[in-house]
Amino acid sequence: MEICREGVPFAKGKVGTIGILVDSPQDVGRIATALDRMFRNSPAPTRTESEKAYELSFISMLGNVKAFILSISLAVLFTTLLVSGNTMAMSTRERTREVATLKALGFRRYTILGMFVGEGVVISLLGGILGSLATLGLLMVMAQSSQAALFVGMQRQWIHTLLPAWSLAAGVGLVSALIPAYHVSRIDIVEGLRHIG
Repeated sequence: MEICREGVPFAKGKVGTIGILVDSPQDVGRIATALDRMFRNSPAPTRTESEKAYELSFISMLGNVKAFILSISLAVLFTTLLVSGNTMAMSTRERTREVATLKALGFRRYTILGMFVGEGVVISLLGGILGSLATLGLLMVMAQSSQAALFVGMQRQWIHTLLPAWSLAAGVGLVSALIPAYHVSRIDIVEGLRHIG
């Protein structure tokens, strides 16, 4: 606290925020109005609000954080699609002879397509599950810190976040595997067996 006072000289000897604990949530409005009325004509008038409204006012000072985070997330999603699509294309290209062998053994085109798409979805979903569970574990560790108030609220919403995240991970696997799997499933047996690479 002393460092903050030295860094902001005009705040020395002044109090910026006071926390008040009320008996019940129904009393918040009444007490806030009474406090603001009591200090209305003082040199330092107050603005009393709930803790949630106080946190939201800090977030609103940062600007449109939601749109900023959404644009970054979309850029990351697009990059992930490009990388995973390239990985699946390389994987299917390297297994061209195996696909030709499967077709020679009697496997149908849609079966091979389903195998490659299923592989892409399972790998992507597994990565999404492991990543989100690691993030959840990190949030639980961070919730034990002295700044826990910022992370406890996030931890409560995990079920509403994990299911869409896992669905998105499976969707990335599906989209990135679909085109390479479709092309490799249409390959001619003779051309596939002659393929080198």
